[in-house]
Amino acid sequence: MIDLANLPDEGKAYAGELPQEIFDLPEDDARPVGPLTYEIWAQRFGSELLLTGTLTATFEFTCVRTLHPFVQTIRLDNAAVSLEIEREGQIDATEALREEVLINFPVDPRCEEGDVPQQCEIDSRYLSVDKSAEDGLPTPPRAGSDDRWSALDILKDLKDQP
Repeated sequence: MIDLANLPDEGKAYAGELPQEIFDLPEDDARPVGPLTYEIWAQRFGSELLLTGTLTATFEFTCVRTLHPFVQTIRLDNAAVSLEIEREGQIDATEALREEVLINFPVDPRCEEGDVPQQCEIDSRYLSVDKSAEDGLPTPPRAGSDDRWSALDILKDLKDQP
């Protein structure tokens, strides 16, 4: 909470933690494993409140390659959040800080990028391309074996006729 009435013109430093419950993520998404820690400088510019500083939060992600869980800390050293001041009084910046962390989630989380990097290789048992038939894994169709393509080849041959 930032009290605009007590915010000096030159700005003020804020530091602390917000509970991990603020993230409120779906069950099958990343899972917060600690609080959101912030060290920010708040300064008012007309009808805007600018927050700059460091945001840190730790999450458990699932690796897109290995499907194993791993822990990764999202650390934003140069975070900058702008809030529009709609009315005087106190401003709750919790949601803005939360969103800043969430938009910096890795797109394809990989365990090699975790706080404790792990070997991040796809288990060959799960690759079905070029596997022998006796392993029981389904094999996708190979080039030349799909009848839909041979129908297009016939059209190509018709085009070449005078």
